[in-house]
Amino acid sequence: MATSKEFHDYIVENLQKAGKVTTRKMMGEYCVYYQAEEDLEEGCRKLIGDICENCLLLKPTETVLRLMPDAKRAYPYEGSRTLMVAVEDVENTELMTKVLNGMYKELPKPKRK
Repeated sequence: MATSKEFHDYIVENLQKAGKVTTRKMMGEYCVYYQAEEDLEEGCRKLIGDICENCLLLKPTETVLRLMPDAKRAYPYEGSRTLMVAVEDVENTELMTKVLNGMYKELPKPKRK
């Protein structure tokens, strides 16, 4: 089941309260990117997770695991080797701001093409 446009828009609207969030459609699902305020001019956005089957899944970084210890875990697609963290409280702007900013610092910069 592909993610609905309405659910995608709901997630993006809530995450954008925490900072610059963009998505890229991939086979009916979405890759989610975040860009911290300090890197807005540089244009450095980092892949933080996916929206799959009407669920927001974040990479299991130290910050995510520390701030969301009881969150459920799920695979983004069948055959995936990466168990990700399912986010249920996307409307909690304070928590999501801490999570996204912490993830941004932990994730490596994307390689230049």
